[in-house]
This record gives sequence, structure tokens and C-alpha cells, in this order.
Amino acid sequence: MSDLAEKNAVLNGLHRFWIAAIIVAALQTAVLGYMVGERAWGLRSGVEVILKTAPVDPRDLLRGDYVTLNYDISRVPVSTLVGGAPKQSLTAQILSVRLKKQDDGYWGIVESSFGPLDPKPDTVVLKSLPVDYFFYAEQTEASQSLISVDYGIERYYVPEGQGHDIEGARNESRVAIAARISSDGAAHIRALLLDGKPVYEEPLY
Repeated sequence: MSDLAEKNAVLNGLHRFWIAAIIVAALQTAVLGYMVGERAWGLRSGVEVILKTAPVDPRDLLRGDYVTLNYDISRVPVSTLVGGAPKQSLTAQILSVRLKKQDDGYWGIVESSFGPLDPKPDTVVLKSLPVDYFFYAEQTEASQSLISVDYGIERYYVPEGQGHDIEGARNESRVAIAARISSDGAAHIRALLLDGKPVYEEPLY
């Protein structure tokens, strides 16, 4: 191969490399933009609900600068389940949970299903992260069983050094979360409330 041909081959290789790098960077930017846009859309257009937090095992300590959150709605009574349980499977299932505002101002569970739930007035449907049900299906006292679920809002980032104070207030039942539920059932934290007042609020972007 001549020096000119070798030089052209190197230049072509570099050209392809930079094109590939630009494409990868563009795809990463597009994915990040979609995630930010989806979150902003959910915060702007979703239905706002106030969720009561529950104490967390004291062994689950603050990691970094975020607070671990647990909710009353994180334990779904099997008695609220409609449509039956899914067949035992290795595939995790998404649980749809219908929430309604209670007399105390917090939103609670009135219905749940491993299938779709139709819209109803004064309620909102929240979807869990994938959950395995088969363990609960084997319990004998099914009507008293609880399904533990996550919704993707189980941690909240706070300014450095302030997490332990928030965790202490959380375990004293003084912390609540204002969340927006989008039309597709996804939850986005809008604000952290301490004694009913917002102390941290999320910007759209």
C-alpha cells in the first residue's frame, strides 16, 4: 500500500470514528432530553396527590445526600385487588393502584389490579414498578396479606448535611410528599412537606 493510500485509509477511519461518536452523543442527548421533558410534563400536567410517609427501618441509613422514603401506599392490601392475581410466572408484573383523597387530606388506596384500571371521578391511577406477586399468592390469609411495591419515588435528594434531620422528622410522621401523577400512571415528586409546609420544591427543569 502506498503512503497516500495508507494516509487515506487512516483519514477514512478517523472520519468514521468521529461520525460514530457524533451519532452516539446525539442519541445520548436525545434520551436525556426525553427524560427531562417527560419529568417536566409530568410535574406540569399531572394530578397532585399528598402522600403520607411511613417510618423506615433504622438500619436503612442515609446514603449520600438523599433520604429514603416509604409510604403508606407502599403496602397494598390484597383485599383491594380486583380481577384476580396473575398466574405464577418468572415475569414481574406492574400493579395499578387507584388512589382517592381521604378525609385527612392524604391520598389512600381504594382499589388495585394487575390489569388496567379505568378512569373514575376524583381518583388517580398510579402504577408500580414491576413486582413479583407469586410469594403473596401462596399466603393462606390472603385477605390480610400486603403486597410491597415501589413507585420510583422512594428517594429524595436534599442539600448536603440536611438528610439526617429530614429522616428524623420522617420517622416522627412529620414528612409528606406532594407528587404529580401523570396520565400514564408515573409519579414525580413535586415537593417535600414538613409539618404540612413545603421545604423543598422541584423545578420543572
